[in-house]
Amino acid sequence: MRSWFPGFLLAGLIWGCSFAFIAVGLRALTPVQVAFWRLLLGATALLLMSAVMRVRLPSDRRTWGHLVVVAVLLNAAPGVLFAIGQQHVSSVIAGIINAMTPLATLAVILAAYPEERPTARRVVGLLTGFAGVAVVIGVWRGLGSGQWSGILACLAAITCYGLALPYSRRYLTSTGQRPLGLVTGQVALSAVLMLPVVLLTGIAPHGEVTPTVVGAMLALGALGSGVAYALNFHVIAVAGPGTASTVTYLSPVVAAVVGVAFLGEHLSWNEPVGALVIFAGVAIAQAKARAPRPPRVPAPS
Repeated sequence: MRSWFPGFLLAGLIWGCSFAFIAVGLRALTPVQVAFWRLLLGATALLLMSAVMRVRLPSDRRTWGHLVVVAVLLNAAPGVLFAIGQQHVSSVIAGIINAMTPLATLAVILAAYPEERPTARRVVGLLTGFAGVAVVIGVWRGLGSGQWSGILACLAAITCYGLALPYSRRYLTSTGQRPLGLVTGQVALSAVLMLPVVLLTGIAPHGEVTPTVVGAMLALGALGSGVAYALNFHVIAVAGPGTASTVTYLSPVVAAVVGVAFLGEHLSWNEPVGALVIFAGVAIAQAKARAPRPPRVPAPS
């Protein structure tokens, strides 16, 4: 077995389970609290890994300035938005919508970078992906206002990913800094930025903090916002970003299995069918891409 595959599989499993961990955390915590604790625990795990591996954090102000932008768009804002969304939609639907991250990134690139032309293949891929979302949510059945707000929150979260990934590629990947140092600084900054937000909105839990909730938050933070990052960087280094990006296909499958098996969520026929349509859209949009390519590093779930 290739050396990158175990890390690839484990990262996909962790990120796929993240939506279930969020659902469990919401039993006692607000969306802001869920985001804050996952980022604080993730930052702690990454700082420990960086210390053990003797990886230094960035030292120049310019890099830290760019990291602030990425911390907001890639960690803090999506963390809150996905938690808000999962107050109204299942972890299954949230995980499937997250699979649209490559398409959201492509849409941002086409809108923000004039040098990127909207080719027929890319347009078809984008339209196919959005059609897949319509199938996933079952628009023909009609949705309540709560469900719509949850879906829109999840879509806003992947839009943040779409903004963050090309920004990170343009301003951070060329700095010469080690990836682990960059992501450690990024997640640590996001936790710091979330601190005043959680203090203003309330840090006291609204429900009973059971051992199950504690375990879910520890896994969501230390693993989902910590270990999985390091594993993904290893896959990128060994197998390349193209291979690493395919974890996007694994995570929603894991989210669906975990949501149904452990949270008792219902899986309708349209959700896996819609997921397949989304996957097809991603494949169409990314097929035979020419440099410069849109970032293919998957966003954390």
